Amino acid sequence: MDTGARRVSLDRVWLLRALLVLQSPRAVFAALRDDSEDGAQARQEPLLAITWLAGIAGVLATPVAGTLLDDPARDGLVVSVWAFIGGGIYAAAGYWLLGGFLYGAARALGGRGDYRRARHVVGFAAAPLALSLLTLWPVGIAVFGGDLFRSGGSDSGSGGSVVHWAAIAFAAWSLALLAIGIRAVHGWTWPRSLAALGLALAPVALVVIVRALG
Repeated sequence: MDTGARRVSLDRVWLLRALLVLQSPRAVFAALRDDSEDGAQARQEPLLAITWLAGIAGVLATPVAGTLLDDPARDGLVVSVWAFIGGGIYAAAGYWLLGGFLYGAARALGGRGDYRRARHVVGFAAAPLALSLLTLWPVGIAVFGGDLFRSGGSDSGSGGSVVHWAAIAFAAWSLALLAIGIRAVHGWTWPRSLAALGLALAPVALVVIVRALG
């Protein structure tokens, strides 16, 4: 097989794995042990799509999003543009920063692999968040409309709570995939993998606590 055909084949394989990570995560993360340049390049487009979609879902779940339409000068287009741009910023921060924290945590516990692989583990683990943008949020908008982005709207009751807790469930799913990914790429036990996850998330948790106290 020539180089061009092999590259096309790898691209297709990783596009498929971007979908399979939700169903067979262990096999997909184990494939990340191949950290060759060809393999890494083939993963770029799926990773960009997953992380950006996940970032948009992340910003939509923030308290700021729930008040965007309080200003009558704003409309759905403003929300869409804000979510797209903000999602890109969230995606970049999560991908690069959390990837760095995970790399450092893994190294501290004797793991191998480079920063790029750590980022890719984080990226594929974000697949449930990306899925929530394509499933949860369209349903929420269909039911509540612009009230999802307005204080005191029709989503302020139990229906809005369902959306809120569903978003948390998707985030928990992503964390579970991250733990599976750590274990798969390093071949570790669950205690060691969870320790690495805890170390990687500690700076994020610290920021959240500080902001809450502030």
